[in-house]
Amino acid sequence: MVKRSYKKSSKPATVHFVGAGPGDPELVTVKGAKLLKKAGVVVYTGSLVNKGLLKHCSKKASLYDSAPMHLGELTDIMIDAAREGKSVVRLHTGDTSLYSAFGEQAEILERNGIPYDITPGVSSAFAAAASLKKEFTVPEATQTVIFTRLAGRTPVPVDEDLEALASHKATICVFLSARAVEEVARLLIKGGYPPSTPAAVVYKASWEDEIKITGTLKDIAGKAKKAGIKRHALILAGRALGVKETQAASKLYDREFFHGYRTKR
Repeated sequence: MVKRSYKKSSKPATVHFVGAGPGDPELVTVKGAKLLKKAGVVVYTGSLVNKGLLKHCSKKASLYDSAPMHLGELTDIMIDAAREGKSVVRLHTGDTSLYSAFGEQAEILERNGIPYDITPGVSSAFAAAASLKKEFTVPEATQTVIFTRLAGRTPVPVDEDLEALASHKATICVFLSARAVEEVARLLIKGGYPPSTPAAVVYKASWEDEIKITGTLKDIAGKAKKAGIKRHALILAGRALGVKETQAASKLYDREFFHGYRTKR
């Protein structure tokens, strides 16, 4: 890595954590795009962030791909640049609140007296739902959504085991587990979902090369394997994915449902 020599500013600049969205460069928020345009330094997750997002950056900005870096290396870049008075954007895929490792970076910034803020982004879960043209919550079908993952090199608490979560039979979105669709389906069925439960695998939701596969928990693994999907995909399951638009209409727009903004005539 190139050694940087920054002149320390009297007051460090702010590091802006920005959710880049699921992939489509147009799904970054307006605020996120503005911060990228103003940034002097941008640290982005090169293995996951669509490079099209970098078109929002100034030609004078210094760009750093964090994919080959460890935690200390990437936070050093942010700290040094902020102390020089340069606006910094740390660009994360999806939203910073889901599987972004934002917290450990923020802790180091705090220890070093570097101010930071967060601009939320669109999660790949919501991009996948949009691609499938489905709601995760449907009246009289399900009102709960679970975001989780299989254990890997990062363990999962025992109480959050996939089989245990399956007992709720809610809509479930399984991240970072595309390598094991068969295992996910097996555990969900073992935990209580019927094998006929609607399921989907969405690869690179919102990207130009997006692939979406639909089926049931009984056959979704075979379909995903046939398509060659092993990474960058979200696994979804639940009754809501199979509900037709004509079923279980919301009370919100029912002509007999009155509230503060719509009174009985």
